[in-house]
Order: sequence, then C-alpha cells, then structure tokens
Amino acid sequence: MTVERVQPLRVVLADISAKVVESWRAAFADEPEVEIHKGSILSRKVDAWVSPTNSRGRMDGGVDAAIKRHLGAGIQLRVQRAIRDGFGGSLPVGSAVCVPSGAVEPRFLISTPTMEESVQDVSETLNVALACAAAFQAVHMQNDREPGSIGSVALVGMGAATGRVPARVCANLMWAGYTLFKEYRFQDYDDLRKTIVEQLDDLDSRPEEERVRITPPEPRGFRG
Repeated sequence: MTVERVQPLRVVLADISAKVVESWRAAFADEPEVEIHKGSILSRKVDAWVSPTNSRGRMDGGVDAAIKRHLGAGIQLRVQRAIRDGFGGSLPVGSAVCVPSGAVEPRFLISTPTMEESVQDVSETLNVALACAAAFQAVHMQNDREPGSIGSVALVGMGAATGRVPARVCANLMWAGYTLFKEYRFQDYDDLRKTIVEQLDDLDSRPEEERVRITPPEPRGFRG
C-alpha cells in the first residue's frame, strides 16, 4: 500500500432508504465533496455505477436485479465473464470487476461482492468496508487502463438490505472505504484485504465513541 494523491473523483451516494441516507449524512459530515441523495442509483448520471453483488455475479436480487433490468441481461454475462477470466469464477469479498455497461451512461458497471451467496447476513463482518474499498480500487485500475475514463461514480448503501447491515454501521464502513481511496493506493486486492482486516477487525472491542468514525490505517510505504 502506498500513499498517493489521486485525481479528483465525483462520488455520489444514492439510496432509497431514508435511514441509510441519514446515516451517510452523519458519517460523511466532514466530506462535503461527497454528494448524498435519497433515491434510486438508476437516476444518477455518472461514469460508473457500483453494484453490491455476490461472489458468482448472479444479478438476481436487490440493486443487482434492478440494474440488470435497466441495462439488459447482457450485463450479467459480462460481469460473470470478467469474474471467470480474472478470478476463476468466484469473486472474493474485497475485490471487484469493472465491465462496460453497454450504455452511454453509465459507461461502466463495477460489481463488488458484499457476500458470497445471493442472500446472506453480513452484519457481523467487515464486508461492507472491503467491498467499498474494492470498488474504488477498481476505479483506479480502470483509469490506469484508460486514463480519465471514470471521473464520477455512484454507490448505494452496501449490504444494508439483503446483507442486514444496520444503516449506521453501513455508513461508517463505507466512510472507511472512501477515506482509504482518498489517501492510499493498494498494490492489489490481496493487499487491500490484508490491510483492512488488520486495521479494522477489532471494531467490536472498541468503545462506542471510537466505533462511530473509523480511523484509516497508517501508511506502510510512501511514493513521492
């Protein structure tokens, strides 16, 4: 992991849940550059949508299903092909794929699993932080391949529906993922997972006041 200044990215958070939106506003209170909206991600005009998915890329429920209906069945085929080609058919939590959407807007869909199965309780895990950080890592990687191709991205409340993650916990873990994106660049998804687990796996033992805002890890390397 290296410390790095990144190109400005327009980040939009959109969800139909009032509780998620309220929790985002508290967690991201010191991040005025992040746009927060109550409503469907499908209405957000950005370069990429982020969809919380499962490890097999089956877009059969929640936000995944809504996006598949909007973009067409071909989007699931592209996601699953990318998972097969890049990860042997199973996408680990803490990794992501970025595929062309087949639409003018958004141009890309980033799929990142918050769970292994289509419906799974992940409320006692760090999966939301892992998935959020992986989505931003995918932005880095796509922009490495095609500089400037993703200048804006929209995310939903990850794991807050079928994953049963409480809205406040969801918001705080997403804040952690966003903070890492702003200040760090991971070598790969393995580095990302290792760092997040090392730094955040003691959350349950922390006092409540320290669990409200998660402190990102200290840098282990620097690149000037």
